[in-house]
Amino acid sequence: MNDEKKKQELFFLGLEAYHEGNYFEAHEHWEDLWSDYYLEDRQFIQGLIQLSVSFVHLGNNNLKGAKSLMRKCILKFNNFSGIHRGINLEDLKYNLDKILNEYEAISLASDFNNDNIPELI
Repeated sequence: MNDEKKKQELFFLGLEAYHEGNYFEAHEHWEDLWSDYYLEDRQFIQGLIQLSVSFVHLGNNNLKGAKSLMRKCILKFNNFSGIHRGINLEDLKYNLDKILNEYEAISLASDFNNDNIPELI
């Protein structure tokens, strides 16, 4: 498989895992993409990694880690706008700000409303 196909495959495998709620697996695919290839949008891919790991931390009842990674991914995504890799960044950033506010308002990770996890579209 050539590099371009492998890059696309890793991105879409990560996206598929994310949509299935398998955030650790999504992070693994995107981390392979981020570490194996020097991409022009590597900050964007790093943001996706941090986003998915935020939800991994949440699932492990690590609210502090979830908050930290959510803040970091928002900073990464702020360097992008419009539609990037098929993802509407304005909608995503809006939803991530809402999630960060919810993270700040709750004291237990189990209190988070998982319905607020955004789709990446």
